[in-house]
Amino acid sequence: MQVVLLCGGQGTRIRDVAADLPKPMVPIGGRPILWHIMRGYARAGFTDFVLCLGYKSWVIKRYFLDYHLAGVDFSLRLGEPQQIELHGSVSESDWRVTLVETGADSMTGCRLKRVEKYLTAERFMLTYGDGVTDLDVRQLLEFHLAHGRLGTVTAVRPPSRFGEIELDGPRVVEFMEKPLAAPGCISGGFFVFERAFLRRLNDDPGLVLEHQPLVRLADDGELMAYRHDGFWHAMDSSRDYNHLNDLWATGTAPWNTWESSRLRRAA
Repeated sequence: MQVVLLCGGQGTRIRDVAADLPKPMVPIGGRPILWHIMRGYARAGFTDFVLCLGYKSWVIKRYFLDYHLAGVDFSLRLGEPQQIELHGSVSESDWRVTLVETGADSMTGCRLKRVEKYLTAERFMLTYGDGVTDLDVRQLLEFHLAHGRLGTVTAVRPPSRFGEIELDGPRVVEFMEKPLAAPGCISGGFFVFERAFLRRLNDDPGLVLEHQPLVRLADDGELMAYRHDGFWHAMDSSRDYNHLNDLWATGTAPWNTWESSRLRRAA
């Protein structure tokens, strides 16, 4: 099964962190957040990726073109730079990455429609290039297969940014200083769709996936929600950037399921 990643947005709210990078390339622990997302899918066995590119697409293309060179030692003759001898291989050598130009200003629905010709199976996964989670995507897929509808969206509780208070009239019943998650659910992305969903999309650059397509899918009873109560966090601001990098630096990043599973096996 293929995994589609929406990587074309400009990320205007995080320009203060990396004005020269497309948002999916903003680093956590020295690697783009895009790599972290892909690594999570790969840990579950999904290694065929389709990237919907837009803003500064060449930065993402260059990253993957140079990926094997950045990860291993190599030798070359300066007079024959194209003849490169690699010493070793990268752990992601089985990944297949298709990079597709979907328009500099296209919206998410149009970007998905424009990669349709590269999707080969009856269903596919989809997510954004700016959010990390400890979601078990195999359980997500099992949930999707069990209900038989066209689409599944992962429902998450957003991290709370403010202290919360519970009131009884003007009296404060309970004060909670920045609880881990705010009440209520939002879409965390991490979708599964049947291929038939693509017939509901068109090649209009202004088509926003989260507006008409998903609203109508829900109205038709064809969209189900998979509840994820674990970790989920999007990188929307410099505050998010600092928080996610702090978690990585201290070895407490919940989305690092591939490293934690390796350590469990070693123990």
